[in-house]
Amino acid sequence: MGWGSEERGQETSGLSHDDLLLQATAYSQKANDPLPTLGKMILYDGNTGNPYDQPVTVGIIYMFKLAHLVEDKVHTRATGPYSLVTQQPLGGKAQFGGQRFGEMEVWALEAYGAAYILQEMLTIKSDDVQGRVKAYESIVKGLPIEEPGIPASFKVLVKELQSLALAVEAVTDSGEVLHFGRDERRAQLPKLGMGLLGFAPDKL
Repeated sequence: MGWGSEERGQETSGLSHDDLLLQATAYSQKANDPLPTLGKMILYDGNTGNPYDQPVTVGIIYMFKLAHLVEDKVHTRATGPYSLVTQQPLGGKAQFGGQRFGEMEVWALEAYGAAYILQEMLTIKSDDVQGRVKAYESIVKGLPIEEPGIPASFKVLVKELQSLALAVEAVTDSGEVLHFGRDERRAQLPKLGMGLLGFAPDKL
């Protein structure tokens, strides 16, 4: 396309490949254009002078200067908005999101044996809702950070497997069975010690 546009002195729109091929074929037949429709030509070996067995694509490349500046890309995040669906941080600078930590990054940390960083990335820095709140509180108060909990993504996985009639249980080292449901969330709610209208429960 670039070669044909240069030879004809015309600008050409970058259409899909099928439309572009039909357009080039129709133009070549109409104008008796000697340029090959597919943009391939027989090239010759510079050492021997013999032609190559197969035609080679030849053309002119268009170069565009892209406006990508570092100052537009620098971004940091401590805490910020989280997705209501996954409970994970949003993505992108525009949404004040975090950096994506994908499967290949997990493999890289596993290869280095960076277990604690990996645990932190997949729990309190991701979708361990209770763990990140407790970690933030510990940092503010200058206390040791507690061990992370269970990420919300794992709880969703367990629920999906249970919906397929599969009995899935998470068991701790001490043999305690973990339950993922409303009772767990209700037990995690802070006990305010207050009743209706601000009266203590024993005086109601």
